[in-house]
Amino acid sequence: MREVIFEANSQGWFDLGRGRKVRCALGRGGVAPAADKREGDGRTPLGNWPMRRVLYRADHGGEPQTALETRAILPDEGWCDAPSDPCYNRPVRLPYPASAEKLWRDDRLYDLVVVLGHNDDPVEPGMGSAIFLHLASLDYRPTEGCVALRRSDLEALLRAARPGDSLRIVAA
Repeated sequence: MREVIFEANSQGWFDLGRGRKVRCALGRGGVAPAADKREGDGRTPLGNWPMRRVLYRADHGGEPQTALETRAILPDEGWCDAPSDPCYNRPVRLPYPASAEKLWRDDRLYDLVVVLGHNDDPVEPGMGSAIFLHLASLDYRPTEGCVALRRSDLEALLRAARPGDSLRIVAA
């Protein structure tokens, strides 16, 4: 199986391949080795993370062109970020009895989301949840620990991506 590695660096640059580098946003706390990543620290984990699947808002642009698995986000979907909960770092239906991030967002940052394989096999409580590749704000403000791209750049990545591809996050 082919594996293409897209790369984001701690200086805020993202390599889409073929010599194309674009701006990206990273965590408000900077980057950290995956072993040092903690829930809520705002740091983007360094490492090589498989691109698991793509979530999208059907009402905000529709299904993206990609060979990756896709699924539309529903208004009642969330992602559990409570380390003591059995569904930690997993999708859940809202309202949920433990803390969970809302996926159907008004700010449109989650109109396109690539779920990354950080802390998911196996899940370790407190080591970070909901580490995604998603849409950047217009001013590229820092994320809560994710990597974010302009919509056109994320769509270009998705068109090129294939199952088995991954995102590497490195310190520059």
